[in-house]
Amino acid sequence: MEAKHYFTDNRDLPSHRRELKYFFQGVNYVFTVDDGVFSKSDVDYGTHTLLKDAVKEPIFGSVLDLGCGYGVIGIVLKKTFPEITATAVDINPRAAELTEANSTANGTPVEVLVSDGFEAIKDRSFQVILTNPPIRAGKQIIYRMFEDAYAHLENGGLFLAVMRRNQGAESAMKKLAELFGSCDLADRDRGYWVLKCVKL
Repeated sequence: MEAKHYFTDNRDLPSHRRELKYFFQGVNYVFTVDDGVFSKSDVDYGTHTLLKDAVKEPIFGSVLDLGCGYGVIGIVLKKTFPEITATAVDINPRAAELTEANSTANGTPVEVLVSDGFEAIKDRSFQVILTNPPIRAGKQIIYRMFEDAYAHLENGGLFLAVMRRNQGAESAMKKLAELFGSCDLADRDRGYWVLKCVKL
């Protein structure tokens, strides 16, 4: 039987929902998780590292959580920056359903869409795009996400991604530098690299 990945439509997997708690910048969050979604035991440290850097940036306007999982990035940023318009997309309908529930539970209105990358939002642009990309999906898919993010980012817009160094962060940084003209290493923490680009 073929394994069901978190970056696929895996609604036929048995459901075992439970709650996990996450504390960030003085706020307690509760997230409902389930089998078949990324990092179901706790909030992934890469996501945590990305958020630590994101909140130092001028986050404003339309913000996209690309490959949202159960919604941590979009929800935390909406709570931290209430004035933003937050959108979260994921190819996995189960992940999107959880993001909807978690958005409501944490009092953070986030628009949630099931989307293969930008498919459901191809006519829209954003001022900030963030992603903790699905490494297991492979380089080809991840780099397409980068290319599409560049195309859907407004001029002056901010792109942030987090990857492990030993899972291709250095080559990803080179790819992003080709797309954006430059790419900064915003942070390194426990092997995770936060890559920062601005569309000029």
